[in-house]
Amino acid sequence: MSRARADEDEYWHSSKCRAFTFDDDDDELCQLKESKRAVNSLRDIVDDDDDLERVSWSGEPVGSISWSIKETASSSVSPPEGSLQKGSSSYAALPKQASSYSLSSFFKGRNKLGSFQSLSDALSDAGVKSYAPELRRPKADYKDYSSDWSPKDTVRRMQRGKVCSLERFRSLQEKLMLLDEAVAVHDGNVITAVLIFLKRTLKKEILFRELEVRQVALRHLIHFLRESEEQKLLLDLFRFLDRTEEVALSQYREHLNIQDADKRKEFLKGCIGLPFSAEDAAHVQDHYTLLERQIIIEGTFSSPTNLKKTFKIPDKQYVLTALAARAKLRAWHDVDALFTTKNWLGYTKKRAPIGFHRVVEVLQRNNAPVQVVQEYVRLVEDVDTRLNLATKYKCHDVVIDTYRDLKDRIQLLAYRCKVERGSSEEDKIDSILSNSQIRWKN
Repeated sequence: MSRARADEDEYWHSSKCRAFTFDDDDDELCQLKESKRAVNSLRDIVDDDDDLERVSWSGEPVGSISWSIKETASSSVSPPEGSLQKGSSSYAALPKQASSYSLSSFFKGRNKLGSFQSLSDALSDAGVKSYAPELRRPKADYKDYSSDWSPKDTVRRMQRGKVCSLERFRSLQEKLMLLDEAVAVHDGNVITAVLIFLKRTLKKEILFRELEVRQVALRHLIHFLRESEEQKLLLDLFRFLDRTEEVALSQYREHLNIQDADKRKEFLKGCIGLPFSAEDAAHVQDHYTLLERQIIIEGTFSSPTNLKKTFKIPDKQYVLTALAARAKLRAWHDVDALFTTKNWLGYTKKRAPIGFHRVVEVLQRNNAPVQVVQEYVRLVEDVDTRLNLATKYKCHDVVIDTYRDLKDRIQLLAYRCKVERGSSEEDKIDSILSNSQIRWKN
């Protein structure tokens, strides 16, 4: 047994790579150097043999697309240090690269120079190649958003309705080339789109100066500013171009947006001094004169109050005529103003010289709404006349309130049978009848 033990020790000590024993601690450095040389020699053998087909442990050729995808996916999770042996085929599977990184450096967090580096830093390094193909949209779709299109290509694509970003054209020269190409294709929509871009990105003085020598684009911009009602910028453009008459005409058109007659008159008065042509200046003067006289006529000569005073029309005739005219036009607010008076304390009160019963009849003949008729039925002073009118024109609330004020329980019960079952009027009658605070006369 001891001889076998001795033979075995002799065998191991006679080999180039000896087994580990506790007796040779002094030779540890020597063994480490030997192991390093063996590994380096193995790496040289594998690296120099480019003709051999390299495969992974799964049997797939190293460098193929499927291998690259798996290797990239596996690199997102860092295994424990030491789980990958230097002598394995995965270590030697990477093709030669000029980069200082190897696959093992991704997992172990160090580069070939021996310095430690994080996995994210290693993957983000510009020298590291990505072996997995990047999944993205087709190139034909990607070109729609490309920033490499020339002004000519951009205009052509805009004509076809393609999405094109104009923000890449930063210099003045590029923007003007884009505008010239848009004008060359004679497409108004493209020209307007480019002009909107230039209006947003250029100072107005520079834009006006360049458009002064590009009359087609200038006409498009003037039309666009008028349609979009950018009056201030349009006036600035005309002033820059020294088109004084167009400045005056553009400012004169603003009177169309003024509803109040007095304000419109004052605006036109200010337009008289603008630099119109001789013919236009005469028209503006006539317009102001006619408007001034029209205001005088409507507030003075042709107003109903003035006519009543001038021709001494009686109050009853005046009210009947005005009421019929306003009711026919369904101007209910004017009807209300016709009968509203204000006393010296400032309180308002309705008063009708013809009697409110005649007002109700006129309103009913002109098909006034029930709410309007009902309001004036309430103002009839005579109770019997009020009840007759309210019953005739189905002003239920007026009838119910009148019987309640009269404390006539019998008439209220009788009228309950005349209203629609389940209606709000029936509920109102029931509520009044159940009120114990009312002292009924019958």
